[in-house]
Amino acid sequence: MSAAAKRKPAAMRSAAKKDVVFGLGKTGLSVARYLARNDVDAIYIDSRDEPPGIEELHEICPDAELHTGNVSKELLKGAARVIASPGIADSDPLIMAARKVGVDVVSDIELFVDEAEAPIIAVTGSNGKSTVTTLLTLMCDASGKKSLAGANLGEPALDLLVEDTPDFYVLELSSFQLQRTRHLPAAVSVLLNISPDHLDWHEDEAEYRAAKYQIFQQAEAIVFNRGEDDVKAQLPDNVPALSFGLDAPGHDEYGLVSDAGDVFLARGENMLLAASDLALVGTHNQTNSLAALAAGQLMGLEMSAMLQMLHEFPGLPHRMQKVGESRGIRYINDSKATNVGAATAAVDSVQGMVVLIVGGQGKGADFDRLAKSTCGHIRVAILIGEDAPNLEAAFADLAPTERAADMYTAVRKASEMAETGDTVLLAPACASFDQYPNYMARGDDFAGAVEALAL
Repeated sequence: MSAAAKRKPAAMRSAAKKDVVFGLGKTGLSVARYLARNDVDAIYIDSRDEPPGIEELHEICPDAELHTGNVSKELLKGAARVIASPGIADSDPLIMAARKVGVDVVSDIELFVDEAEAPIIAVTGSNGKSTVTTLLTLMCDASGKKSLAGANLGEPALDLLVEDTPDFYVLELSSFQLQRTRHLPAAVSVLLNISPDHLDWHEDEAEYRAAKYQIFQQAEAIVFNRGEDDVKAQLPDNVPALSFGLDAPGHDEYGLVSDAGDVFLARGENMLLAASDLALVGTHNQTNSLAALAAGQLMGLEMSAMLQMLHEFPGLPHRMQKVGESRGIRYINDSKATNVGAATAAVDSVQGMVVLIVGGQGKGADFDRLAKSTCGHIRVAILIGEDAPNLEAAFADLAPTERAADMYTAVRKASEMAETGDTVLLAPACASFDQYPNYMARGDDFAGAVEALAL
């Protein structure tokens, strides 16, 4: 597979205009490091009056021109382009003003592909992309290949460029990054699934889907979920593609087959690994495993090494993570299930009845869909966070609900209402920012509350 195509490097850009870096978060600071390495001057802006990262910016660029708070649109007159952090929506007034005057708005990924000298494996999806990205890096290691993973997961993509060149870059890409990336010559592009998400950022579901489909453009090979509606229609012509799904696979497809009462991950007619031998929990992780195998095949990884990783890798923290068990009741932390699709998949993957802890900031989510999809599997829904009233309305007449003011109260109520064989599942279907700094803190709080039960 060829390395990423090269374009005009940043250091060769005209000095007449300056890049404008919008946002001083993790991504923005990685852009600052990248531009400093290339001796490129830039203007840095942030809509917050006192954003974190100012001290680090001045360590990177002591003479950096920084504007914070209510930034004047006049700065755009001398802009070569705006490099925007993923969290800044296209509806931001400054982004809209830039586009109005013809200034290009790009992601850090655009800069990354300018200099990447190894094949890029691009992974996206509403759910499961961190797990698949991590699986692929472990599979590379087991196959004797060096990989570096980053972008939406772990290290910002641009920071990977200071490391020795690997055999592969494995990038987890969000819809935010993809929408602003027009040049993505990925050796393998992986689209896991699409369910409505981030509708507080995107104009509508159609725009969100279009952003995800950007991952196919310029791909040398594609891995896709054949169970997803409309995806086949988005595949470019004459590009090799492998599909995966939870049904029986056709020739050179990945899927599940049943034999003598057992379920196996399979490629075509070849059974590869019993589903019961996966270290990962849940049906949706069978899907993630199949996607990783398909991508690994296209990358030329060793099948035996990939299967060994599936047998050993227990999953990432806060993703279907078992944190306790007592009286025949399991406690599962899936705090990373920050949208309806992820929460639905989590509930569906659990055997037996579920006491669901759900809620937070819904980001415009369709809670009716969550309630209708899961009600037959839920004993009771314990509602937390600012969207608890909307969730209560969605579950009305479908499943019993209880309100809880905090996580410890929610876990205590869940424990009292669960029966032997049930699973208490934290799958919030919401962002955490109403009560926590991030989903990790929420998951840790859940685990602490379970431990406090003195199981």
